[in-house]
Amino acid sequence: MNSAIEKLLSEKSDRIIKAFKKNERRYYVEINKEVLYEIAEYLFRQLGLRFSIATGVDTREAFEILYHFSDDKTGAFITIKVFLKDKKNPEIQSLTPLGKAFDWIEREIHEMFGVNFIGHPNLKRLLLPDDWPEGEYPLRQGDSR
Repeated sequence: MNSAIEKLLSEKSDRIIKAFKKNERRYYVEINKEVLYEIAEYLFRQLGLRFSIATGVDTREAFEILYHFSDDKTGAFITIKVFLKDKKNPEIQSLTPLGKAFDWIEREIHEMFGVNFIGHPNLKRLLLPDDWPEGEYPLRQGDSR
Protein backbone atom coordinates (compact mmCIF):
# COMPACT_ATOMS: atom_id res chain seq x y z
CA MET A 1 0.00 0.00 0.00
CA ASN A 2 1.13 3.54 -0.74
CA SER A 3 2.77 5.28 2.24
CA ALA A 4 0.72 8.47 1.79
CA ILE A 5 -2.59 6.59 2.02
CA GLU A 6 -1.25 4.56 4.97
CA LYS A 7 -0.38 7.79 6.81
CA LEU A 8 -3.74 9.35 5.98
CA LEU A 9 -5.69 6.31 7.15
CA SER A 10 -3.59 6.01 10.29
CA GLU A 11 -3.33 9.64 11.36
CA LYS A 12 -6.77 10.88 10.27
CA SER A 13 -8.89 7.75 10.78
CA ASP A 14 -11.36 9.64 12.99
CA ARG A 15 -12.04 12.02 10.08
CA ILE A 16 -12.71 9.34 7.47
CA ILE A 17 -16.17 7.94 6.75
CA LYS A 18 -14.88 5.19 4.49
CA ALA A 19 -11.95 4.42 2.23
CA PHE A 20 -11.37 1.92 -0.51
CA LYS A 21 -8.61 0.90 -2.83
CA LYS A 22 -9.68 0.71 -6.47
CA ASN A 23 -6.30 -0.61 -7.60
CA GLU A 24 -2.62 -0.35 -6.69
CA ARG A 25 -2.45 3.33 -7.64
CA ARG A 26 -5.96 4.65 -6.95
CA TYR A 27 -7.52 5.22 -3.51
CA TYR A 28 -10.83 6.87 -2.60
CA VAL A 29 -11.52 8.42 0.77
CA GLU A 30 -14.94 9.75 1.76
CA ILE A 31 -15.11 12.51 4.37
CA ASN A 32 -17.62 15.03 5.70
CA LYS A 33 -17.38 18.49 4.18
CA GLU A 34 -16.58 19.97 7.60
CA VAL A 35 -13.12 18.34 7.60
CA LEU A 36 -12.25 18.96 3.94
CA TYR A 37 -9.82 21.80 4.57
CA GLU A 38 -8.01 19.84 7.30
CA ILE A 39 -7.64 16.74 5.11
CA ALA A 40 -6.62 18.68 1.99
CA GLU A 41 -4.06 20.67 3.96
CA TYR A 42 -2.67 17.44 5.42
CA LEU A 43 -2.30 15.85 1.97
CA PHE A 44 -0.97 18.98 0.31
CA ARG A 45 1.31 20.45 2.95
CA GLN A 46 2.18 17.60 5.32
CA LEU A 47 2.48 14.72 2.87
CA GLY A 48 3.57 16.81 -0.12
CA LEU A 49 0.97 15.49 -2.53
CA ARG A 50 0.18 17.57 -5.59
CA PHE A 51 -3.37 18.74 -6.14
CA SER A 52 -4.26 17.60 -9.66
CA ILE A 53 -7.88 18.61 -10.18
CA ALA A 54 -11.35 18.52 -8.65
CA THR A 55 -14.45 17.19 -10.35
CA GLY A 56 -18.13 17.59 -9.67
CA VAL A 57 -21.03 15.22 -10.22
CA ASP A 58 -24.74 15.87 -9.73
CA THR A 59 -26.34 12.67 -8.45
CA ARG A 60 -29.93 12.14 -7.34
CA GLU A 61 -28.98 12.44 -3.68
CA ALA A 62 -26.20 15.05 -3.63
CA PHE A 63 -23.52 16.98 -5.40
CA GLU A 64 -20.37 14.91 -5.21
CA ILE A 65 -17.09 16.83 -5.24
CA LEU A 66 -13.94 14.78 -5.80
CA TYR A 67 -10.52 16.24 -5.05
CA HIS A 68 -7.71 14.33 -6.78
CA PHE A 69 -4.24 14.42 -5.21
CA SER A 70 -1.20 12.86 -6.86
CA ASP A 71 1.70 11.23 -5.07
CA ASP A 72 4.22 11.95 -7.80
CA LYS A 73 6.88 9.78 -6.16
CA THR A 74 4.78 6.63 -6.58
CA GLY A 75 2.29 7.55 -9.31
CA ALA A 76 -0.61 6.91 -6.93
CA PHE A 77 -3.72 9.08 -6.64
CA ILE A 78 -5.78 9.74 -3.54
CA THR A 79 -9.25 11.06 -4.28
CA ILE A 80 -11.15 12.77 -1.48
CA LYS A 81 -14.93 12.47 -1.89
CA VAL A 82 -17.32 14.94 -0.31
CA PHE A 83 -21.11 14.84 -0.68
CA LEU A 84 -23.12 18.06 -0.55
CA LYS A 85 -26.62 16.87 0.30
CA ASP A 86 -28.30 20.28 0.41
CA LYS A 87 -28.96 20.52 -3.31
CA LYS A 88 -30.86 23.80 -2.98
CA ASN A 89 -27.90 25.54 -1.32
CA PRO A 90 -24.73 23.51 -2.01
CA GLU A 91 -21.72 24.99 -0.31
CA ILE A 92 -18.31 23.95 0.93
CA GLN A 93 -15.16 25.60 2.25
CA SER A 94 -12.87 26.96 -0.45
CA LEU A 95 -9.38 25.46 -0.62
CA THR A 96 -7.90 28.57 -2.27
CA PRO A 97 -5.97 29.54 0.89
CA LEU A 98 -3.88 26.39 0.29
CA GLY A 99 -2.71 27.58 -3.11
CA LYS A 100 -3.57 29.05 -6.49
CA ALA A 101 -4.13 25.58 -7.96
CA PHE A 102 -7.58 25.46 -6.33
CA ASP A 103 -8.81 28.80 -7.73
CA TRP A 104 -9.94 28.08 -11.27
CA ILE A 105 -11.42 24.65 -10.66
CA GLU A 106 -13.57 25.98 -7.81
CA ARG A 107 -14.74 28.74 -10.13
CA GLU A 108 -15.57 26.19 -12.80
CA ILE A 109 -17.53 23.94 -10.41
CA HIS A 110 -19.33 27.01 -9.06
CA GLU A 111 -20.26 28.09 -12.57
CA MET A 112 -21.29 24.65 -13.87
CA PHE A 113 -23.07 23.30 -10.74
CA GLY A 114 -23.85 26.35 -8.58
CA VAL A 115 -21.72 25.18 -5.65
CA ASN A 116 -20.75 28.05 -3.37
CA PHE A 117 -17.12 27.84 -2.24
CA ILE A 118 -17.14 29.70 1.06
CA GLY A 119 -14.22 32.10 1.32
CA HIS A 120 -13.25 31.95 -2.36
CA PRO A 121 -11.84 35.37 -3.24
CA ASN A 122 -13.31 35.63 -6.74
CA LEU A 123 -16.17 33.41 -7.92
CA LYS A 124 -16.70 35.36 -11.14
CA ARG A 125 -17.53 33.58 -14.39
CA LEU A 126 -14.79 31.65 -16.09
CA LEU A 127 -16.38 29.69 -18.96
CA LEU A 128 -19.93 30.85 -19.60
CA PRO A 129 -20.77 34.02 -21.55
CA ASP A 130 -21.62 37.14 -19.58
CA ASP A 131 -25.26 36.97 -20.68
CA TRP A 132 -25.77 33.42 -19.34
CA PRO A 133 -28.94 33.42 -17.15
CA GLU A 134 -28.22 33.82 -13.44
CA GLY A 135 -29.13 30.75 -11.40
CA GLU A 136 -28.90 28.33 -14.35
CA TYR A 137 -26.10 25.78 -14.12
CA PRO A 138 -25.37 23.69 -17.23
CA LEU A 139 -24.21 20.51 -15.46
CA ARG A 140 -27.03 20.24 -12.95
CA GLN A 141 -29.59 17.51 -13.39
CA GLY A 142 -33.09 18.76 -14.19
CA ASP A 143 -34.35 18.31 -10.60
CA SER A 144 -31.37 20.21 -9.09
CA ARG A 145 -32.17 23.61 -10.56
